[in-house]
Amino acid sequence: MQEDFHYYATYCAAYLAGYSHEESLDICYCAQFVDLCSVTFLSKIKAPTKAATTQLQLEMMDARTDIIGLQDITRIWASFHFLPRDLYANKAKRSKRYMSKYRLICGPNGDLIEKTVRLASGKSLQHAGIAMHVLADTWAHMYFAGTPSLVINNIDRSFYEILEKDGEEYARLIRFRHNPSAPDDIEKGLYTNSLFQTNENSIMNLGHGRAGHFPDYSFAKYKYMPAWGDYMEVLKDNPSDYEKAFTQMVYALRYLRGDVDSFEKDTYDTSVMEKYGDRIRGIIRKRQLSASEDWKSFGEELSGEIIEDFDITKYEDEYELIPDDSKNKSFIGKFIEGALQQKGMVTDEISKAGINHAGFVIPIELDLRKSG
Repeated sequence: MQEDFHYYATYCAAYLAGYSHEESLDICYCAQFVDLCSVTFLSKIKAPTKAATTQLQLEMMDARTDIIGLQDITRIWASFHFLPRDLYANKAKRSKRYMSKYRLICGPNGDLIEKTVRLASGKSLQHAGIAMHVLADTWAHMYFAGTPSLVINNIDRSFYEILEKDGEEYARLIRFRHNPSAPDDIEKGLYTNSLFQTNENSIMNLGHGRAGHFPDYSFAKYKYMPAWGDYMEVLKDNPSDYEKAFTQMVYALRYLRGDVDSFEKDTYDTSVMEKYGDRIRGIIRKRQLSASEDWKSFGEELSGEIIEDFDITKYEDEYELIPDDSKNKSFIGKFIEGALQQKGMVTDEISKAGINHAGFVIPIELDLRKSG
């Protein structure tokens, strides 16, 4: 997903869940910050780099692809962006090596999303924001895995967008190109993706890079035939999935706020759709590269307050100037604590499933004076 959903739509979900304007801003800030909290950023403010929740393109270019480097990559991307749905999935006549990656395929309503949301219970608003990022991405990144893998993440040439004309659906072949400087062209069906590499563990084969940003667009409805699915056609309906993501966020945030006793899989707060369904569906289904302005407008109508634009530098000074023994009380300090707990939990669960792609549990370092 993109800033439009992680920041502005998450604000709307938090406010509808009962949080105040200020609390909703904190939650959505952290949901978006997950996409920007890199080693480069943490090094700049002298914070623990183990708390990184993403990797920048320049960092990825220099990333190692030996076993240690691949484990570092998987810890980040599987923990925060491609949460595995079923670490114990079965597939007949497949090797252990194959199954280890197959079991990392992302999807909603798995055991790990329950653990993710429950882990944030009773914690800071920062931890709630992290959980909402992870939850939302389970819907957008379905069928892709947070580890480099050609066999899991590659797309074939039969990648079609499902469009509608005169009330009838039809399929249009999507064309991909490797030109990072060129914007996606929705009208022509032309999108930028990562460069094809035959190396199974190439960084180009991480997540949905081979499908570019297309899976992040809420309007996208598409079908393709992945190798992991034995080249059987898979249909992905983002408008329907994003609606579920939004209503599941509202439900999860009501749980984190204490208004719901427990968080269960495949449960949604459909009451928001009864009241605002036409507006929400209109935003989700609108064909545009970014829905930020529409979600922002909706959020401001809900709260009657101005939603400030996301600013990555907003809390830098506070963290850098606060005394060392109080850094864990700062805004970024609380985010770091939540990020380390989430990464540690997911890494532990992957390891316990007998999969070594994420390494072992990372000790939760709460002394924020220590970096690296």
